[in-house]
Amino acid sequence: MRPIRTRPLTGLLVADFSRILAGPYATMLLADLGAEVIKVESPGGDDTRTWMPPVRDGISTYYLAINRNKRSIALDLRKPEDLEAARELAARADVLIENFKPGGLKRFGLDHETVSAGNPGVVYASISGFGPGAGAGLPGYDLMVQAMSGLMSLTGDPDGSPYRAGISVFDVMTGLHTTIGILAALRHREATGQGQHIELNLLSSALSGLVNHTGAYAAAGVVPYRMGNAHPSLFPYEPLPTADGELIVIAGNDGQFRKLCEVLGVPELVDDPRFAHNQDRTAHREELRPLLVERLAKRTKDEWFRELTAAGVPSAPINTIDGGVALADELGLRPLVEAGEGETAVPGIRNPITFSATPPRYDLPPPGLDEHGEEIRAWLRSERPRTSTQDHTRTEPDR
Repeated sequence: MRPIRTRPLTGLLVADFSRILAGPYATMLLADLGAEVIKVESPGGDDTRTWMPPVRDGISTYYLAINRNKRSIALDLRKPEDLEAARELAARADVLIENFKPGGLKRFGLDHETVSAGNPGVVYASISGFGPGAGAGLPGYDLMVQAMSGLMSLTGDPDGSPYRAGISVFDVMTGLHTTIGILAALRHREATGQGQHIELNLLSSALSGLVNHTGAYAAAGVVPYRMGNAHPSLFPYEPLPTADGELIVIAGNDGQFRKLCEVLGVPELVDDPRFAHNQDRTAHREELRPLLVERLAKRTKDEWFRELTAAGVPSAPINTIDGGVALADELGLRPLVEAGEGETAVPGIRNPITFSATPPRYDLPPPGLDEHGEEIRAWLRSERPRTSTQDHTRTEPDR
């Protein structure tokens, strides 16, 4: 039995039957917080192992970004001995996460009904693109959901084509929702001893994550439209040109607008009835924008950024990714961590949560395919540990 360090989820065993992004992102977050995550892969491996470039030492950085602190076992569920190992893992798990098409694991006896019959305390999380109903047969790719949810209708130039977001935003969001659901279900299990099945789908996460836009439709029947970088309810709240490039400028309330006008040297705009309050500025944005741009054109974006920030007006340069990481480092946020030690360590982005007593761990680099298969198989062949849903301390495979 390996020594256990105290983390928020120490002693929790997660059987990860998911692949690509939403599920692996959720299990990485759980692993960072101390959960023991066993990543079950097909003999061909997680799809993202082959999503390249970019690469680090010949390995896809996409895969590396979301698979630290896990161990890998490759199982071919068509082979009886591998299927038996998968079933044994499911029987021992506190949490099982899968993102097969709805019903896809039933023929292997790894569906919720079968697993929970022998492991009633299991929290079983299923992720799909469009739920287990009429959309069960649709493949769940983030780009499809960005299109079908309405996000792409909101993204891009008003006179141009719809654009996708620069990341798989709904995969990430669904991964976060999955993590929240699992933690809530574990709290319920702690109180009642009962596990449960939680189901998530990308489309529902998308509609929730579109917040004010889907809210506008639900509450007022308003269908939002593409506005480029403009905000439908605030102005200014967008990039504006300066002498040498664009700068994000925000006036989220009347006080901020007053400060903005003072810094720009146009205090008279505050008393103009067209711009007195946010709803006025939003209604008259086409009249206000050139008045602000005229002043911003007098100086560089860095000069304005310093002055506006000093005055308490929200503003921001538009960085590339390296600039964003550098800024976080400059602000003391320690954005980069190394998972593992020595030559095998892999740099990555730190878990965003700061705990005062139980910090996240970065013990293991993302695993090679079946890297831990032999030891996990041996553990699964050993006598099953006697555990209680009220006591999650368990014997786990040695590292």
